Amino acid sequence: MRFWILAAAVGAGLSACSPTEDTPAPADGPAVAALAGSASPGPASGTREDVYAAQSLGPEPFVRALYAQYEVGGPQGDRPAPGQEPLYSRTLNALVGADFRAANGEVPTLNYDPICACQDQADFAVTAVAVAQSAPNAAEANVSFTNLGEARTLTLKLVREGVNWKVDDVVDDGASLHDTLMKVAEAAA
Repeated sequence: MRFWILAAAVGAGLSACSPTEDTPAPADGPAVAALAGSASPGPASGTREDVYAAQSLGPEPFVRALYAQYEVGGPQGDRPAPGQEPLYSRTLNALVGADFRAANGEVPTLNYDPICACQDQADFAVTAVAVAQSAPNAAEANVSFTNLGEARTLTLKLVREGVNWKVDDVVDDGASLHDTLMKVAEAAA
């Protein structure tokens, strides 16, 4: 019974927290040209618009554009509300939204940026990116980087929703963000 309640809550969160259409991707611009030119593109300018544009180009261009933001000082501009991040899958957005609501005004479990596994970042440099597409709509990216002098490797589990690739899970040192947030959602149900 608890499973069905949780499934209904996640389903409701999916419909409430996710936009009905995929994020529009600008059709031109220097970052798109650089990303479209090769499987291992050079650094983009690091804007959210570059990341949105790269979402439809494939899992590797998406991941490289995602991390290019951090190499130029981190994501800029206003961040979307919890559970409404266009770079996350519908499932991850539903779990982030559930975590935020479960916190009830307190600090949520996800109180950091999962893409860099950090709250602060400086001297950020990507040292390696390896992407393997396991199915037409699923891929996994291992991303190694240094941040504040500390070397890290994260695994991003990616899914394609419509034409856009999105982050569905972040695994940091064996710990799955999806699984952590699912436990929060189950406890709140």
